[in-house]
Amino acid sequence: MATLNHTGVSHTVFFLLGIPGLEDQHLGISIPFFTSYVIALLGNGLLLFTVLTKNSLHKPMYLFLCMLAGAIILSTCTIPQALAIFWFHAGEISLDRCITQLFFILFTYISESGILLVMAFDRYIAICYPLRYTTILTHALIGKIGGMIFLRSSGTVLPMIVLLKRLTFCQNNIIPHTFCEHIGLAKYACNDIRVNIWYGFFVLMSTVVFDILLIFVSYVLILRAVFHIPSQDARHKALNTCGSHICIIILFYGPGIFTSLTQRFGHHIPPHIHILLANVCILAPPLLNPIIYGIKTKQIRDQMVHVLFTK
Repeated sequence: MATLNHTGVSHTVFFLLGIPGLEDQHLGISIPFFTSYVIALLGNGLLLFTVLTKNSLHKPMYLFLCMLAGAIILSTCTIPQALAIFWFHAGEISLDRCITQLFFILFTYISESGILLVMAFDRYIAICYPLRYTTILTHALIGKIGGMIFLRSSGTVLPMIVLLKRLTFCQNNIIPHTFCEHIGLAKYACNDIRVNIWYGFFVLMSTVVFDILLIFVSYVLILRAVFHIPSQDARHKALNTCGSHICIIILFYGPGIFTSLTQRFGHHIPPHIHILLANVCILAPPLLNPIIYGIKTKQIRDQMVHVLFTK
């Protein structure tokens, strides 16, 4: 694990340490990591199978939910690597694999953010224009939306990867984390990384922050429409249809926002807390998405029970 300090010599191998300061607790920490990952795999697998095999669920809201289940890629990119570190001290990772991991993390996160925005639009159409819902959100349009989300994610992340690939990593090659992060990797370069920093900021503002603002606007319009509904029961039903989506929004963005704030202002917070929070951001959405939708959405709950217990 010797490091190189010769200018112009770039590292091709890095070493992930896991959670520095908690090395003696790695085995214990691995238990909730492993358990949560297995539950996430099974839950999202069941959700995908249920929606795709039941014709009654081939509706825009549930098809978007299938796309949202892609958040399992976030966990699959990181949790097996973390478990290898915890169990076998296998923290060695090549530069190419590190950058590939980083690509899929960013690509998936931006894609999931876009899907949450589209789901907010779906709820807006369902509540504000219920009679035109099926004619607006056709399967063809859903396919085009999925393609646009894919293009936006890849189009914003690929330049970041190119900017990383141009760097010479001649400083330390020990990464105190369980997975590779953009600036966490770039800071080990001997080059000027201001372009990386500013482009990373641009990506954050033009995707995630932009999506959050549009989701907020959509829910302002939704709530305004809901409170103009004269029937109390109809108003309650309309709000209930948004409940699962609001829970997922809070779950998806909440830990990330909290992590960003603690990294910016919580300098007194130990590094292992930041790393644990980063892993929560990665693991919590795919773990809880199917649970929340399974509990709060009767159609999915009933169909899941039918899949599990009907011979």
